[in-house]
This record gives sequence, structure tokens and C-alpha cells, in this order.
Amino acid sequence: MKVLVVNAGSSSLKYQLFETENGAVLAKGICERIGIDGIIEHRLGEDGEKNKRQLDMPNHAVAMKIVVDTLTDKTLGCLSDMGEIKAVGHRVVHGGPYFFESCLVTPEVIEKLKLCNDFAPLHTPAHLMGIEGCTEVMPTVPQVLVFDTAFHQTMPDYAYTYALPKDMIEKDHIRRYGAHGTSHRFVSIEMAKLLDKPVEETKIVTCHIGNGSSISAVKGGKCIDTSMGFTPLEGVEMGTRCGSIDPAIVTYIMKKYGYTPDEMSNFMNKKCGFLGLSGISSDSRDIEAAILEGNEQALLTANVLAYQVKKYIGSYAAAMNGLDAIVFTAGMGENNPELRERVCKELSYFGVEIDMELNAKTLRQPNTVELSTKNSKVKVYVLPTNEELMIAKDTEAIVSKL
Repeated sequence: MKVLVVNAGSSSLKYQLFETENGAVLAKGICERIGIDGIIEHRLGEDGEKNKRQLDMPNHAVAMKIVVDTLTDKTLGCLSDMGEIKAVGHRVVHGGPYFFESCLVTPEVIEKLKLCNDFAPLHTPAHLMGIEGCTEVMPTVPQVLVFDTAFHQTMPDYAYTYALPKDMIEKDHIRRYGAHGTSHRFVSIEMAKLLDKPVEETKIVTCHIGNGSSISAVKGGKCIDTSMGFTPLEGVEMGTRCGSIDPAIVTYIMKKYGYTPDEMSNFMNKKCGFLGLSGISSDSRDIEAAILEGNEQALLTANVLAYQVKKYIGSYAAAMNGLDAIVFTAGMGENNPELRERVCKELSYFGVEIDMELNAKTLRQPNTVELSTKNSKVKVYVLPTNEELMIAKDTEAIVSKL
């Protein structure tokens, strides 16, 4: 089945066209500056030559029409006509308390999705625009929503509950929701296949580490805990996010500097993390380069993240009463060997041992790589994530039942 996967932002629309039978990417690209002047970057296949054009894109519907026209173009495209697209799958950041699994788009679903605006105000309106754009261009093609928060809905109540008044929790739907669920689900499924035991018996820690990072405990194929919480601000240090801090620091800074709630939120989300602590950059590559030049603040910044990841691995091993595998994925997880070494070199208590030489060479590779040695009691893998393929597979499964 040919499935178009869409990830809509406020002024952008990323897309990938999959043949789900073999998981092949037939085409991919992005529309940017929607509502301004409009640019589309398109390529055939996973690594085809990039074609870049500037076109008028006043809204997401026009951008979607341009995507379909590009996919069916005799020179740039790979489809004979729009009818070859059998379904559209949308990445949705937050399903709130309303969505626990992927679902078909219906008028009722759209109304519920609008209620998620409070949980993801930057993303939900963009998702709705993307859906509306697809509906306008392809009114008869079924659409499916795949939620980043859905995988974490299997957490037990004691893992997702905050110690706040019960009536407030219930009225305002305050709980741990997590994020990056589609990525954690994909890599945990792939890792379970590599372990020589039934899925129900597996205990895996998945480390999705990029500009935004989260760690999850996956026991028996189900998430039992995750580091991100009510919002993606909780958890480990990130590119520009502070991660978990003493809540009293928030009120202390607000009083001391006169920050409004919105200003404080912007501060914690965009001016902290790697960027704030290092004073250099939000990009780990810049941090690692500075470390090589002897910058002690850069080293501290890197060590803070590695220490936090290590603590999550240890706590999740305790929560699962065991540990079979550690998976590193996403931008830093896949391409920062120094981070992986810092995390793993002092986990010998759990029986973790990695091949340091192999780890140093493992970056920017499209394939799964085992870093653990034969003596290691815990498997350690670098496993490239593929959220878009997961969305395409979910979409195919739901549409095939229609």
C-alpha cells in the first residue's frame, strides 16, 4: 500500500511516501515558509537528488496540492496519478487524555483533537491545518492519526501520577504523558526481535537523545515509565530545555527577575539546556568540539547529560527488576559516540560492557549496530529510529480494515 506520511508544523509540512509492503521510501520532502513565500524541497527515494523550488503557498491546503502535484509530476514524481495514494498518516504530538492509540480521522476525532490544544498549543493547530489541507486536496482518501503520546498510555497509575490534589489532577487532566512515543515503540520492537526470548519477557531501556531527549522503560513490549512528563520539558538536559529541576527554582527566578509565566516557560524551553549551561551552542557537535579544545564548561555540560541518562537507566532497571538491553537512537543517540561512552563506561554493576573502538566508529550509519561485547550481560545497540515508517504501518493496518 502506498501511504503518504505527513508531519505538519505551523509554517511547514514534511512528507514521506512509503510503499508499506517493503518499507521503501518512494519520495520525501518538506514545504517551508507556508503563508510567507513558500519553498518545497523534494527528492525521490531516501537519498535522491534534491530539487528545490520557490512557489506560492498561502496555506497548508495549497502546500498539500503542491506535494501531490510534485509526486505525480512526470519528471520529479513517482506516481502516475493521485489515486495511487491509498491513505495518509499524520504524526500528532499530543493526544491528551483522549487518544490512547492510532485512529481514523472522523469529524468526532477532529473535535476531540481540538481539545488537545491546551496540551500542545504550538503543535495541535498545525496538525489540524495539515489534516484540513489533505482533506481539501484528497477528500476521499482515508487519513489516520498516530500520536506520540499513545505508546506511553500503558504506564501504571503510580508512574504517571503527580502528587497534586486529586480534584486538580482530574479536572485539569494533569499527568505524565511522555513524548517521542512513536520512536520508542519502533526501536523497542526492533530490539525485542534481536533478543533471544519472548517479547513478554524483555526488559529494554530506550534512549531517544537529540535536541529533545527522552528515556523510556519498556517491559514486555509495553512502556511502564518515561522521562518526559506533562510536557516535553521534563526529564534530561536537552538542546535548549533545562529538563527536570527543583520546582522552587521556577518561582525563585520569576520573583528575582520579574518573569511572567510565559516568559518563564520560554526561558526554560529555549534558553537553558546545552545552550544555557555551555554558553556555546545547543548542538552537541559544537559542545564536543569545544571539549577537544579544553573547554571545561562544555565538558560539564556533556557530563550532566550523560549522568542523567545513566541515572534513568539505573532507575528503570530497578523499576523493571532487570535489564536486557539499552538502545541509543535519534540524532545524538545515533551520532555521538562520546555520549554513549560516558553513559556506558560506569554501568559495569549491571554487567554492561561495550566495544569502545567500535563505538567510536559508529555514527551516521543507517544500520543497526551492536556495541556490547560477548561478555556483556546487557545488550547495547545503536538502532536508527524510523517514526515515519511506524506511522505508515499503523496507517496501513487501520485502513486495511475499512
